Amino acid sequence: MKRILLIASAFIGVIVGAGFASGQEVLQYFTSFGIMGTFGAIITTALFTYVGMMLVWLGSKFKTDSHKEVIHNITGKSLVGKVLGWIIDLVIIFTLFGVGVVMIAGAGSNLNQQFGLPSIVGTLLMTALILLAGMLKVEGVVKVIGNITPFLIIFIIIISVYSFITTNTPFSQLNSLSDAKPSTLPNWFVAGVNYASFNTAVGASMAIVMGGSEKNTKVAATGGLIGGLALGIMIVLSHLAIFTQIDVVGNMDMPMLGIVNNISPVLGIIMAIVIFAMIFNTGLGMFYAFASRFTIVDTMRFKIFYTIAVIVGLCLSFVGFTDLVAIFYPLIGYLGLVLIFVLFYAPIKLKFNNKKS
Repeated sequence: MKRILLIASAFIGVIVGAGFASGQEVLQYFTSFGIMGTFGAIITTALFTYVGMMLVWLGSKFKTDSHKEVIHNITGKSLVGKVLGWIIDLVIIFTLFGVGVVMIAGAGSNLNQQFGLPSIVGTLLMTALILLAGMLKVEGVVKVIGNITPFLIIFIIIISVYSFITTNTPFSQLNSLSDAKPSTLPNWFVAGVNYASFNTAVGASMAIVMGGSEKNTKVAATGGLIGGLALGIMIVLSHLAIFTQIDVVGNMDMPMLGIVNNISPVLGIIMAIVIFAMIFNTGLGMFYAFASRFTIVDTMRFKIFYTIAVIVGLCLSFVGFTDLVAIFYPLIGYLGLVLIFVLFYAPIKLKFNNKKS
């Protein structure tokens, strides 16, 4: 059971980065559609539950330390399969590096909003931490990521309860204020599918790597399922919390942090540290999986490639956190739909292969 919970926690930790922990993702994807955004969050929850189970299970089944082998095993050796596998591989590679860049940018925004520090302080500190932690073995990375996640879950529950109890604004006004928030998504249904698709592309590689380190496929699948379900519930709660406080935190880069500061300045400081830790989780997972795609883990070549990738990510992070979330995330969501379809096709393909053999 302990191993299942560690995998579930690590899966959540890989996906929950600057955008989600801060509330900026939830605001743009769900709360901007008012109360209807709740249905989008429920769609995301259902997809996350399945995707989490499949990704970690596939990693465990193929005992791999890179997503490439799993993707090409599923898509097959035909010309169409090879092209599809190549497209998915490119989408994942693009996502890993891009989200790593967004995490470095988010670290700067986090410390700037809470402590008034120049954004470059947070980005440099995050870069240094990601570089140091990336030198660990896979098991060490999973443990680091998994042990931080429970703190965020506790905070989301506290924030949600506080938000529901303290809101005094009429429901109709909250809905109008939420609907007025900009979003690059057309409606709540597309937003729900896009968000799950985006995060599937984000978490796929590292989830497969984590599954590859677990010998028991049943433990791996259960851990991924619980992680996906818990992540979905956290999204629903976060959306409702921001929705009920939209008149107060709607214009902030990090609305969840804004709510916590209203509860207590001391809790605000703790929450800022937790968000920073979650940003670190995702940033570490993204760059680690990105480097493992091109090199063999634990080799000198891996460490050199990893270091160069993180430094290049630092240089690109100065575009700005909010703009990166608004533009980059939906784009990846649309591209990641291909991966969602493949994951639904995977058990059919593997069952057919077993019968054939």
